[in-house]
Amino acid sequence: MTVAVAVVTDSTAYFPAGLAERRGIRQVPLHVLVDGRHWLDGVQLGPAELVEALARRASVSTSRPTPGEFEAVYTEAISAGAEAIVSVHLSRALSGTWESARLAAEQVGPNRVRVVDSRSTGMGLGFSALAAAAVAADGGDLDTVYDTAERVGSCCRVFFSVDTLEHLRRGGRIGSAAALLGSALAVKPLLHVDAGKVVPLEKVRTAGRARARLVDLAVQAAGSAPVDLAVHHLGAAERAADLVTQLQARLPMLSECLVSEVGAAIGAHAGPGVLGVVVLPGGLKA
Repeated sequence: MTVAVAVVTDSTAYFPAGLAERRGIRQVPLHVLVDGRHWLDGVQLGPAELVEALARRASVSTSRPTPGEFEAVYTEAISAGAEAIVSVHLSRALSGTWESARLAAEQVGPNRVRVVDSRSTGMGLGFSALAAAAVAADGGDLDTVYDTAERVGSCCRVFFSVDTLEHLRRGGRIGSAAALLGSALAVKPLLHVDAGKVVPLEKVRTAGRARARLVDLAVQAAGSAPVDLAVHHLGAAERAADLVTQLQARLPMLSECLVSEVGAAIGAHAGPGVLGVVVLPGGLKA
């Protein structure tokens, strides 16, 4: 069934496999360069290939999709029957992806395409797109779908731990967070996304303590209402499973916990071993 308002996002939502397709969400992949060779994030280069490249200290960088790539997806959606499009993307403080989408929207028609800065990434972006798609599937008009994406994006909280800040520093994705770089190898930095930027939160001594603090932060952000969560990782499936178990034990009102491995657009900057928790207080049905 074709909905009146199509929802488009980018590859940094990192949905669990097949979820975007089941919800009718179109995705535009970011670009990845590995030692000068070009790949599409999540399409041609997945998490396993990324971990291998980072392990051999390959040069890995990412860049935004072109406006032309967005325009092609918008045009296809309209050709398939959509009357309008809401395009939801990762924080413009972290990437030029939003700007590419905006330029494409001007070409297709700003009255037909509205672009949302989720001020987040990972499933902070993904929950925003999912909520928008649900409203669109229920017959919501352009303004309602757009407002839903904006509201859910602003509600999501994103916390993550990394084994080292070196990858974030190299990619220029942190500013003051660089102050957390310590000489002690056991220090595990905790960061969060605040107003679309990666901001340092605290540092702990062990990976186990980092997981415990992620749980504490998620519980605090969730409050006492129903909550939806997502857990992200790169090359750390066992630690992610342990994190999910701890979250389920502490959050009796947990509606859903999605688990997925991030790709290059996040993983190249956070590095192997990254663990993240995305909290949507109230859940998608709120």
